[in-house]
Formats: sequence, C-alpha cells, structure tokens
Amino acid sequence: MTTGRDRIRLRKPTASSVALDLTFLALVGLSVFGFFAIDTKGLKTGPAAAKLLSDLVKMFAHPVAKHFSLAEAIWAMLLTLGLAFLTTLLGAFLAIILSSFAAKNLSKPAVSNALKLLVAFVRAVPTILWVLIFAIGAGLGSVAAVVGMTFHSFAYLLKAYSESFEEVGGDVVEALKASGANWTQIVCQAVVPSSMSYIVSWTFMRFEINFANAVAMGAAAGAGGIGYELFMASGFYFNIGEVGFITYLILFVAILLELGAMRLKARQHVQR
Repeated sequence: MTTGRDRIRLRKPTASSVALDLTFLALVGLSVFGFFAIDTKGLKTGPAAAKLLSDLVKMFAHPVAKHFSLAEAIWAMLLTLGLAFLTTLLGAFLAIILSSFAAKNLSKPAVSNALKLLVAFVRAVPTILWVLIFAIGAGLGSVAAVVGMTFHSFAYLLKAYSESFEEVGGDVVEALKASGANWTQIVCQAVVPSSMSYIVSWTFMRFEINFANAVAMGAAAGAGGIGYELFMASGFYFNIGEVGFITYLILFVAILLELGAMRLKARQHVQR
C-alpha cells in the first residue's frame, strides 16, 4: 500500500510548457515532412554514396597543393588567424567595458536588462548574416568581415563577462561600498581581478570560434586567408586533393588551438 509520500507528483501543465511541447511537435512534423518532400532531382542514392566515398578517399588519401605553395598556404593561414585574433581582441575590449553595466550586482536593473536584451538579439543572428549586413555599406571583403565578427564577438563576450561578474556575491559589493570604495574601484580592483580566470577562458573560447568563422568568412565574404583558398579549390578549380590539403592544415591548427586551450584551463583551474 502506498502512502502519500510514495506517490509520484505530476506537475500540472502550464501555458509555457504546453507552448514548448507544441513547438517541439511542430518542428518534428516539419522535419519529417521535409525529409519525404525534398526534391532530389532524380538523384540515385546508391551511386551518389559511392561517388561521395570515392571523393573522400581522393581528398584525404592524396592531399596536394597545386595552385599555391606551402609558404603561400601558411601565409593564408596566418591571415585567417590574424582576422580571428583581431575580432576577438576588439570584441573583448568593448565587452569588458560594458559588461560591468550589464551585471545585475553592479548596475541598475533597467540598464542591465536593456543591455542583455540587446546582446540576446545580436547573438540570435548568425555571424555570417551580420557580415552580409555590414557588407551593404562596406562591400564584401575584410572590412565587413572584421566589423561583423567583432559585433557578434562583443555580444557573446559581454554575456559571458557579465555573468562571471554576477558570480561575485552581492554582500562583497555591499561591504566594499560600506568601506568607502566607489563604483570604479569596486569594478577595477575587486570584481575584474576575481573574475580574471573566467575572462581569459571565455576569451580564448571565443578566439577558437572566431577562427572557424574566419575560415568561413574567407569563402563567403571574400575576406581572404585560408578560407578563400578553400573556396577556390572546391568551387573554382574543383581540385579535391587541394581541398584535402587545406582541410588537413585547418585541422592541424585547430588541434594546436585546442591544446592551447587545455593548457590554459589547467593553468587557470577553470572548467569551461
């Protein structure tokens, strides 16, 4: 016989939970419908899969640099890393300035909510769309890529920095105010130093993301670098061996960045 304590309590459905369930069911239904309604243009799955497997073998088993030298490939990779570093640096500089105004324990609720609403909108739009939006005024190229990537990096890092600032207890802030410290002293001498390990970790994570974005921007926005070489090899020359060579180079750099991130986390004792 079950007692009152042994009974399983079911939560009553709320308006938000019902809306979430209906949205999930609608997305599942659209996915299933799209899978069966997609126009394959008479493509035969078997031969297409065999051709894909053959191309992958050629790509990764026989990498070759035909239209550029190894020195040119390294220079293009450095340009891509430079784009990622510049946009991360600019985004971090802007975010560290405004994140103290977005933190609830350091700012007024109206200001904090307004900034968080703004960055939520910016983060909801993919980086490539921001680049294309700024390309209307600046034209496709490195300028639009830098501005668009910086804009999205700023929104991403402002959210991360402000949340790390909010980890500092409100009692600590109140104690500093009671001791006579002004707002600038509280932020610069207490909050930022105590959150520095989080700031460094989040900034490096964004640098890794910006590296991937910089590769895509080189192809989509004409920003140059290794992404542009990948675009030319796959869409212009259609040299599968070159695509494999560039892919190996990107993978090598990505592994180096990941090893650097692991060492950074071990040094800062921060779990991302």
